[in-house]
Amino acid sequence: MAADHAPNQDVIDKSAAAGALAGPIHFPPKDDLAHTKSMNEVIHNARSATDKEHKMTLWQGIKLYPKAVGWSLLISTCIAMEGYDVCLLSNFYGFKQFNRKYGEQLPSGEWQVPARWQAGLSNGANVGEVIGLFINGFVSERFGYRYTVMTCLVLIIGFTAIFFTAQSVIDLQVAEILCGIPWGVFQTLTITYASEVCPVALRGYLTTYVNFCWGLGQVIGIGVIKSMLPRTDEWAYRIPYALQWMWPVPLLIGIFLAPESPWWLVRKGRTEEAKKSLLRLTSTNKETDFDADETISMMVHTTALEEKITSGATYWDCFKGTDLRRTEIVCMVWAIQNLSGNSFSGYSTYFLEQAGLPDYKAYDFALGQYSINMAGVFGAWFLMSLGIGRRSLYLYGLCGLCSMLFILGFLGLVPHEHKKEASLATGAIMLVWALFYQLSVGTVCYSLVAEISTRRLQIKTVVLGRNLYNVVGIICSVLTPYMLNPGSWNWANFTGFFWAGICFLCIIYTYFRVPEPSGRSFAELDLLFERGISARNFASTEVDVFEDEVGLNKEVVGRYEEKMEGSVRHDEKLEG
Repeated sequence: MAADHAPNQDVIDKSAAAGALAGPIHFPPKDDLAHTKSMNEVIHNARSATDKEHKMTLWQGIKLYPKAVGWSLLISTCIAMEGYDVCLLSNFYGFKQFNRKYGEQLPSGEWQVPARWQAGLSNGANVGEVIGLFINGFVSERFGYRYTVMTCLVLIIGFTAIFFTAQSVIDLQVAEILCGIPWGVFQTLTITYASEVCPVALRGYLTTYVNFCWGLGQVIGIGVIKSMLPRTDEWAYRIPYALQWMWPVPLLIGIFLAPESPWWLVRKGRTEEAKKSLLRLTSTNKETDFDADETISMMVHTTALEEKITSGATYWDCFKGTDLRRTEIVCMVWAIQNLSGNSFSGYSTYFLEQAGLPDYKAYDFALGQYSINMAGVFGAWFLMSLGIGRRSLYLYGLCGLCSMLFILGFLGLVPHEHKKEASLATGAIMLVWALFYQLSVGTVCYSLVAEISTRRLQIKTVVLGRNLYNVVGIICSVLTPYMLNPGSWNWANFTGFFWAGICFLCIIYTYFRVPEPSGRSFAELDLLFERGISARNFASTEVDVFEDEVGLNKEVVGRYEEKMEGSVRHDEKLEG
């Protein structure tokens, strides 16, 4: 053992160590290395698992991890609930029955929910999400992903009753805040779980599937609203709210049966449980020469490496050392979703009605937009399968969004006698904007935030990023109703100029600060950030996490070592 060595034997030739690790599956005598035999096995297995992940194709990943794909898709579907409600709220503002119940009458005789309450209701959900996100940063890391999600689903069942029975706009405000708390949890846990249960080959696809679930919820929501247009009673808006109960129960049952994240179990030192969880996520597939012990070793190695690089696992640690840069990028990648005009498009139905379209046509355009939200995810998957990186998709997507927003602004200059043609053109441009958004920023964001943060601080880093998204969303939700409301600023199409300018600034930031994480293992990303590689050189820089002595955290490796030695003793007893 290393503890038995003389002091001068603790320092060894790194090249000799690297050569030993790169050789066949055997370990040199204990006097040749300063590591224990078990530690050497961890490093050797981690190297082997990392090499296999790099060589794994998309199809091989699907065949090896079909169960992980299924469980990830199930948990990500929780996001559909938020997409459904957000869609209901923003589109109810163009819904006559809803406005008559909760709005005020304008001098023209028209009923409208005042801009101050439109902003208040939208921000109510954002405030709840901020609370839920911070709670999640502590709770999920302590109790695990599954139990946290199941608790939130139970809360959703209770809070939906407030929506269903709301008699005033204040009741709706309370419901939005309370439901925002579990929605905030879903926003981060779904992405984190997806990134931790799948290999590198599948990571970009399963993390971005979360955006598909947003679109799914929105399509269902707009379809429900369209079916309620002929109704003139209170059930026109109560039925859509009641349908929120269709989500939690089946999801609750499915998530109860789902395996816990093996990465979370490794961080807790429960490596045997992590192995069992990993086996539940995979299938027998000889083509990739999969070995569960090697994959667990890779998780242990990465966790130990991150404990060396990262001083702790608190929110404050997200702002220390190399993690500060990673936190900044995650926060900005989230915020850019709103700063690129997303909040503007969220009011598409209301905006199109103000632009001159009748309500049924406005909802048709909105349905097309939300359908594009779903189809755009598959388009982004296709582009990623062609080898286009996340950074490139994000950057070029922003350029397209900026162009569309400028066009929307110029359509506001069309003379009033051609208002109908201009409003139709506006609707068409908004559909093109939605396509650009979903092919790039809207979808790729989820992959970027999941990959750029460290495993130890991932939940907290994503929480901080999503909370900046919500803070920016609150500001946008205050400004947008005033920009569009005919009783306030009434900017109409000219709102496009405002968001185009903001979007251009986002392009500049992305070019200089957002790196390319695709094809990298989590350990490789850790070293790239530790070495301060610039965003533009991330993709071209070669790095070997096993090349240098990384000073693995002995406590973390020790947990694995104890478990492995216990398994060896158990096997020896059986053989005896």
